[in-house]
Amino acid sequence: MLKPVWILLGVFLAPLAQAALPFATATVEYREVDQTYAAEALVEAVRQSTVAAQISGRIVEVHFDVGDTVQKGQVLVRIDESEARQAVAGSVAVVAQARANLQNIRLHYERTKQLLAQKFVSQAALDKAQSDYKAAEAQLAAAQAGAGQAATTRGFTSVIAPYSGVVAVRHVELGEMASPGKALMTGFDPRDLRVVASIPQYKLADVRRAARAQVEFPSFNKWVTAKAVTLLPAADVKTHTTRVRLDLPEDIRDVYPGMFARAHFAVGRAKKLLLPAQSVVRRSEVTAVYVVDEKEGISFRQIRLGEPAGDGLVEVLAGLSAGEKVALEPVKAGMVLKGKQ
Repeated sequence: MLKPVWILLGVFLAPLAQAALPFATATVEYREVDQTYAAEALVEAVRQSTVAAQISGRIVEVHFDVGDTVQKGQVLVRIDESEARQAVAGSVAVVAQARANLQNIRLHYERTKQLLAQKFVSQAALDKAQSDYKAAEAQLAAAQAGAGQAATTRGFTSVIAPYSGVVAVRHVELGEMASPGKALMTGFDPRDLRVVASIPQYKLADVRRAARAQVEFPSFNKWVTAKAVTLLPAADVKTHTTRVRLDLPEDIRDVYPGMFARAHFAVGRAKKLLLPAQSVVRRSEVTAVYVVDEKEGISFRQIRLGEPAGDGLVEVLAGLSAGEKVALEPVKAGMVLKGKQ
């Protein structure tokens, strides 16, 4: 009669002994990955510019602020056009005066030609009338050029966005005085970004032969593959380094000029011991992981890491062996370990 009870107890207790851990695990293993050369880099916009005033006047409208998206052709800032409007009206009057003067001199020139044919005036009189006529034509042309210049100047009262982008800096406030050359707004095109890194001379050959390049943004653990790599044909005379540009994919999110980045150039292939970066715990100067053994025992072990390998993986230099399992959710693993203690 005892044997069935023992069997039932064994069936009931087995699931408790083999209960699944409340977190996921991953196996540390060797993989063949890119052997990379890393260099610190800085994000910059391919198209970034500062628009400035071309005329003097008080700023009467400011349509955008820092962070606003602007479409090409939209008015950024408007300057008081009262003075420019008066200049246009004056130039139009000068053109009308010059045109009337030309008409009068042309009639005089025509009459002088007729009088010369009848021998009532000398050739010198005709020459003078012809000279006056050409001078009047030149005066009209100059007046028309002045009118065109005044109209163009009036157009400078509206400062237009040269391309679509985002406002990075606003240099003026409503009511301030603008003057020629004074900066008004700075903007950039977020769809066209790149990173720039400085490469020492002894690494240039490896970078030229690199099969591909990736850009890491450590601040939010993001990796992207560069569209193109360009080595600039010039070196810094003080550091003897060469600047390398890496073009980023279009419409990349959360990236803007001035951000820190890291360029990784694939200079070869190597077999490395890797583990997921999300399993790593950093406490002050300690870098560790929660290791899960075959009996689902948990231990906190210090390790030493190498370079990131991309795809969310990082190289392990010491502290772990191939085949060991680590917790992918360190917080939950720490709570389980503390509960057992």
